[in-house]
Amino acid sequence: MTARITIGHETSGKPVEFDIEELLATRLLVQGNSGSGKSHLLRRLLEESARMVQQVVIDPEGDFVTLAEPFGHIVVDGAAYSPAEIEALARRIREHRASVVLALEGLEVEQQIRCAAQFLTALFDAPREHWYPALVVVDEAQMFAPAVAGEIAEDTRRMTLSAMTNLMCRGRKRGLAGIVATQRLAKLAKNVAAEASNFLMGRTFLDIDMVRAADLLGMDRKQAERIRELERGHFLALGPAITRLPLAVKIGPVQSGIKARAEGLMAMPDTAPADMEALLTTGLSAEAAKASPPPPAPRAPRVEEVEESIARAEERQVAPDAQPVDTSAMARQIEAIIRDLAGEEGVAFQSASAQYQTFLSRCRRERLIGPLPDMHGFRRRIALAGAALDELSAETQARIMQLADTVEDDLLAPFLVIAKAAHAGETQVDEDELARAYGTSSPGRIRRLLDHLERQGLVVVREDFGGGRTIMVPGLEGQPAG
Repeated sequence: MTARITIGHETSGKPVEFDIEELLATRLLVQGNSGSGKSHLLRRLLEESARMVQQVVIDPEGDFVTLAEPFGHIVVDGAAYSPAEIEALARRIREHRASVVLALEGLEVEQQIRCAAQFLTALFDAPREHWYPALVVVDEAQMFAPAVAGEIAEDTRRMTLSAMTNLMCRGRKRGLAGIVATQRLAKLAKNVAAEASNFLMGRTFLDIDMVRAADLLGMDRKQAERIRELERGHFLALGPAITRLPLAVKIGPVQSGIKARAEGLMAMPDTAPADMEALLTTGLSAEAAKASPPPPAPRAPRVEEVEESIARAEERQVAPDAQPVDTSAMARQIEAIIRDLAGEEGVAFQSASAQYQTFLSRCRRERLIGPLPDMHGFRRRIALAGAALDELSAETQARIMQLADTVEDDLLAPFLVIAKAAHAGETQVDEDELARAYGTSSPGRIRRLLDHLERQGLVVVREDFGGGRTIMVPGLEGQPAG
């Protein structure tokens, strides 16, 4: 079976082909103003490759649900499922290689964004044995990967940016090939757009969007004027899956979708004014009485609430006649997951919420059903794992943890690094290790950290005239660390 499809034709009539295998490795970015033919292009691409590769479409406007009948896509109504069900559904989609359209038009904008983010994250976190190749199409991507903070809540913005960044930056190894389409390049997060190697640029009029599109296509500013002059359904193409040089292409016809309205003007109805007035006003009060006010939109759940609901849902999945859970074995598995996570490069630079979300995802992957550490317990346990206190005797660990009992969660990891060094009698604290534990590369933040710990009475800091620094931890034996 050939892996190439025809996406359209050049002005000379020569077919323009798309290499689907190359697309899976290099991703695609589509830009075009409303009415430029962006959705038509995506539909053509999906139709032509439907028999070759699994397809997952994030559809905020309900434009692609018509793929279901002719091509067998499963339409998933995002409004009909809970967050935990959406994640479970995404895992099954990867397992069974189903082509689906996630229809979000029944949700408010912020709910659309949260639903899509959780869905994409679950696709990304699927078990390794289910990493089959799939095209993941995200229409109106500027909603899901905004360049700047808008009207949505900050936790929602972080959640969706993380999901989209994972899809475009790290999805290739998991078989996921992101295809993002946007009306405005300037509104799309740069780290998401930058990961695409293939581009199809349609008509756009704003200078800032034309300049960004021209830069991606390797065109100078004068050549960028071509983008403003493109007709509907015409795009400039570039990328290893299409062409090595910028190429003008007219997108071919599609089989599915609602028939477009006839372009141009339509004759006005010839109804007499009196009859038109009657059509508009007769029985108006009765119709208004039947209409019930729409229910208020439910509040978007907070990240912590979603995490708790997922944990509770998974606990309920245990059958009544299931074998008793080996709590000691589960505790060892949880400890191993936390230890592995703490040892990963750069994990300390992530927010506590992101760390906890990764921890929960890995527990689900290992089928750990039952009570898991809450956020507070998790933060203290990952700090302990990162400091490698298990290398010390049980008595020393107990003494250090007794001193650390009043330390705030976000300061515990660097305090344990200091305490371990002080107990060992080291003459210097490794400031790089201290910075990694605190999740910073700023010397100023390290100084403020030490000042704060000293004000709390947890450490004593002494500086000599030569700039050397000595740090002592009251209550620990051994030489001070400097």
